[in-house]
Amino acid sequence: MNAGPWHEGERALQARAGTGERMAEIGPRVLRDHMPDQHRIFFAQLPFLIAGSLDADGRPWASVLAAPPGFAHSPDPRHLRFDAQTLSGDPLAAALAPGAPIGLLGIEPHTRRRNRVNGVVEAVDARGFSVAVRQSFGNCPKYIQAREPFFVGGAGDAHVEPRSDRLDARAQRMVRTADTFFIATAHPLAGHPEAPGHGVDVSHRGGLPGFVQLSGEDTLTVPDFLGNAFFNTLGNIAVNPVAGLLFVDFETGDLLQLFVKAQIVWDGPEVDAFAGAERLLRMQVVAAQHAPAALPLRFGPAAVSPYLETTGRWPAAA
Repeated sequence: MNAGPWHEGERALQARAGTGERMAEIGPRVLRDHMPDQHRIFFAQLPFLIAGSLDADGRPWASVLAAPPGFAHSPDPRHLRFDAQTLSGDPLAAALAPGAPIGLLGIEPHTRRRNRVNGVVEAVDARGFSVAVRQSFGNCPKYIQAREPFFVGGAGDAHVEPRSDRLDARAQRMVRTADTFFIATAHPLAGHPEAPGHGVDVSHRGGLPGFVQLSGEDTLTVPDFLGNAFFNTLGNIAVNPVAGLLFVDFETGDLLQLFVKAQIVWDGPEVDAFAGAERLLRMQVVAAQHAPAALPLRFGPAAVSPYLETTGRWPAAA
């Protein structure tokens, strides 16, 4: 492991939350430089994974890879191999190059299991790519909506539409009705050879339908609930206030990818009024791209996470 598992942004958030000493103690035990066998088996049984990458301008984006189970597999505890093609026009397609930082989230919604790997791309070929593991850790099942995926045909003609600097009506609907999205963040030194311990991370966010508030055409506000106190996402945002978001329409397979400027709202009446919110994350859309029916998966009905029963809703907060 690199000396010290937490960077300065994560440590600052942990200190503010009063968990700094505890995280300093348990960090070296929970963040590994290899995958335990149960994680290696877990990744191999998944039909999709979420990836976080950087574009040519260093901006983080969140993407999804999908293929029959087994497309992700681990030849040894320090490597993950992906035999899958990225969607043409997806930022991940251009980002895959040896040495590029990458964050990976394996999530199985119907069992509410999730595990994360952060590392660097080691090799790219015609069939896919491989990743050298730098950090491996598990996540609790909180706030995951249980829904089971199944494959459908027709995604072969999928395409990414031209980017926009605002959300059109379709995108606004996806944001307003979402109960889940994925967020990619990065340390400002991600990808720099002199900072091997600083990389890209991608994570999950869940809430009751409508938990993402949309103001106007370009401002999203999301409650941040009690979590594992790692502060991987918010720690990155504290030192590099940008993020990549991925929204999935689980009925149609539509994908919406956003690049946003991000700000943490620590306290105030909005935070106090939203039950369960520890703080808020406010994000302004800089770029948006839509890929209709691009995901070759659809999902069954959602069972809402029981941890969300006592959380608020934006109409009540307003």
